[in-house]
Amino acid sequence: MESKQQRVKIGERVADFTLPAVNGKMIRLSQFLGRKLVIYFYPKNMTPTCTQEACDFRDYTAQFRAAGAEVIGISPDPVKSHDKFSGKLGLTFPLLSDEALEVAHLFDVWQLKKLYGREYMGIVRSTFLLDEQGVLRQEWRNVRIKGHINEVLAAVQL
Repeated sequence: MESKQQRVKIGERVADFTLPAVNGKMIRLSQFLGRKLVIYFYPKNMTPTCTQEACDFRDYTAQFRAAGAEVIGISPDPVKSHDKFSGKLGLTFPLLSDEALEVAHLFDVWQLKKLYGREYMGIVRSTFLLDEQGVLRQEWRNVRIKGHINEVLAAVQL
């Protein structure tokens, strides 16, 4: 199913959205205006690579906040799964549930993937940096975890 919303582009303001998050909260994109925001999309809770990525962002939360940025993670997993994942890892930032894939379509991260010759639809691991006005400034698509956290932090610190 194609989303009717236009895909975000670098240099454009990202349309406001609201998603359910851990601890029963609703998180709205516009509540981060005035601060930089790192949004990372990941495929699935409790998988090795997604766990490593979440731990990397957790371990660098203080550096991101010192640079005037907040971090949020988004996946299609339900809130109940996010609560368990976040609690297990002691995450210091919210995980948002995008079960309807509306925000995944907005950022164009729900795509055809291939694994061991099998094709399926899924989240392409991606990270986005928004400035204080909610304008998309940088994107990393098809992310490989090694060194990624340092690249994102360097961009935030500019």
